[in-house]
Amino acid sequence: MTATPAPTSTARRVLLAAPRGYCAGVDRAVIAVEKALEQYGAPVFVRKEIVHNKYVVQTLEKKGAIFVDETEEVPEGSIVIFSAHGVAPVVHEEAAERRLATIDATCPLVTKVHKEAVRFAKDDYDILLIGHEGHEEVIGTSGEAPDHITLVDGPEDVQNVQVRDESKVVWLSQTTLSVDETMETVDALKDRFPQLISPPSDDICYATQNRQTAVKQMGAQADLVIVVGSRNSSNSVRLVEVALGAGARDAHLVDFADEIDESWLAGVTTVGVTSGASVPEILVQGVLEWLAERGYGDVEVVTAAEESITFSLPKELRRDLRAEAERLNAGAEDSAPGK
Repeated sequence: MTATPAPTSTARRVLLAAPRGYCAGVDRAVIAVEKALEQYGAPVFVRKEIVHNKYVVQTLEKKGAIFVDETEEVPEGSIVIFSAHGVAPVVHEEAAERRLATIDATCPLVTKVHKEAVRFAKDDYDILLIGHEGHEEVIGTSGEAPDHITLVDGPEDVQNVQVRDESKVVWLSQTTLSVDETMETVDALKDRFPQLISPPSDDICYATQNRQTAVKQMGAQADLVIVVGSRNSSNSVRLVEVALGAGARDAHLVDFADEIDESWLAGVTTVGVTSGASVPEILVQGVLEWLAERGYGDVEVVTAAEESITFSLPKELRRDLRAEAERLNAGAEDSAPGK
């Protein structure tokens, strides 16, 4: 009697990465713009995209935010918010010259890298900044110590690096890179400069690492991975690369569900879904609904880490919001019975 082979599962399913979407720095920056609009009224100017996400920028524009590329585009005496990616000191100087009221929404983890750059430059180190040329975060960090910082754009760029003293070299990195590629670059740098020292703590942010870890777990099981995020979002682009490196047969980056090509689903039983650190959850839900309409309604969450980190609002807003609360409270007391 011939044994009947065990049936193979062809059930369609979705693996949903956790954590995904907004990180603490992005949440803080977006809320900063919303609170500024509430507090001061429109328009509020924002230098560069507050975060790299098309939907977020469009939503804030509808509320009265005006995004500009350079400080000189902001009318004198206006309010300007600096994006989560950070700015160089020269930008603060330009704002002061134009008498702009500034709200600095730089992610605290990016600020940490800025402070490291300043400290190592003060001690006359050559600083090798691992990152992508032209990225706003790299421009901001480089501006903290332009005479000491050399950009290293990936492992293949290591051979071009020149330093003054091989005993005084340190590496820093853009916070949104692929962890694996960054360490590959670091290893290549250490081969060239054995005395290279590392930053006192990891520069790649916790959210970037957690989202990449979740995609690695998910990608090994997925035929197709859909990453929700914008093309100018470094961490979102890295998630596509990580998914493919983890074994996913195919991976694509989309801003919205209607950008998904149905041909991607040919022969696919398992779809992985995640989103970059600047992506609101509503966009992920749109992708899940799109997939459910095509038979991928079974959703299983793949959890790589729990996140509980939050950041307080920029100090400029905390100060003004506190003053507003005190004013309202004083008014309530004045109007109380018996006053």
